[in-house]
Amino acid sequence: MPSADRVRRDGTAFVRSLVEFGRALRDAGLPVTVQQIADTTRALAWVDLSDRAGVFYAVRALMVTRREDLELFGLVFDAFWRPPGDDGRDRPQRMPPAPRHAPAAAGRFTIATYMAFKAGLANTELDVADRAGTYADAEQLSGKRFAEMTPEELESVARLLREMHWAVAMRQARRRRRDPNGRLLDFRRLLRDASRIGALPARLPRRRRIEKERPLILLADISGSMERYSRLMLQFFHSAAHALRDVETFVFATRLTRITTQISLRNIDRAIGEASRDVIDWAGGTRIGACLHAFNREWSRRVLRRGAVVAIISDGCDRGEPALLRREMRWLHNRCHRLIWLNPHLGHPGYRPIVAGMAAALDYVDDFLPVDDLASLAAFSRALSDLPARGRRARPS
Repeated sequence: MPSADRVRRDGTAFVRSLVEFGRALRDAGLPVTVQQIADTTRALAWVDLSDRAGVFYAVRALMVTRREDLELFGLVFDAFWRPPGDDGRDRPQRMPPAPRHAPAAAGRFTIATYMAFKAGLANTELDVADRAGTYADAEQLSGKRFAEMTPEELESVARLLREMHWAVAMRQARRRRRDPNGRLLDFRRLLRDASRIGALPARLPRRRRIEKERPLILLADISGSMERYSRLMLQFFHSAAHALRDVETFVFATRLTRITTQISLRNIDRAIGEASRDVIDWAGGTRIGACLHAFNREWSRRVLRRGAVVAIISDGCDRGEPALLRREMRWLHNRCHRLIWLNPHLGHPGYRPIVAGMAAALDYVDDFLPVDDLASLAAFSRALSDLPARGRRARPS
């Protein structure tokens, strides 16, 4: 066990090692957040680091949120905090010293002890910020296609997606509110004021219609031809759903599945994990027409309301009948404010929408946009915020 002076001196190295351990857990598939790492850093000030079991249970209590991750956590912990001599080589102990507020504060750690300690803190809490998603990362990755990125680059894209700004064009609601500069007269208030004073008021009361965001409906193709984009699209769904007020999310391959409830979870890894367990046709065939028929029949009355915007993310490779897809696209187009199709192949210079499914659907698409890199997602975000109030090009009958 190091001395108290060394403990205080090596506090920065301890935080750095704990952040690396959290990254190792994330690489292994555990949903560990920056806030959990910060809480663990403060909590270990109450743990005797010479007691390996005490450290293990303290870290596990704060970093593991699912029962099925307990065994995996133990494996990662043993591999990362390896005692000297475990692998046959004489290496220094990797367990770093923990910063302490006072030697007398050390003791046996429990959740109740730590929560009492955290509630009594009067100073500013330690903030371990994740700086990986920087402006330089965005500049470097903005023009690189998703299909050409390494796993590390896709992880950086996921962080950048969480920071992306989302906004949807506003609509005029039926409800009105009082506004002295409004265009509408408030006749009820006018009559009430006139009856109270016995004459017309000197200033006529006015109202205006309130504005709200248009609902956004997202449908993503998760069939075999879209498998390389599936997880990234779910991360995109999670970012948009937590930035906007009214978002409904669906995925489809051979059947349609609503994942709005799962995507609403705050932890992105847990949200994607819950969605993955409920979807049974990952990387399967593609029946876009049949899935849109299910959406139009079962969900359209509930979610296509108040001028909703619909965005479909698919390459258009459909094994079903083009006539069915064309009919369902026409039905959907007539009941939403704007129908947008995002195609990951549209960014290719030589791409032409000649696949039967894409060709059948294109006649009823208001905006045909690429979705193959960060720049295209940013362009889609701008398109959502700049939607025209009216004005569509003529559609074939």
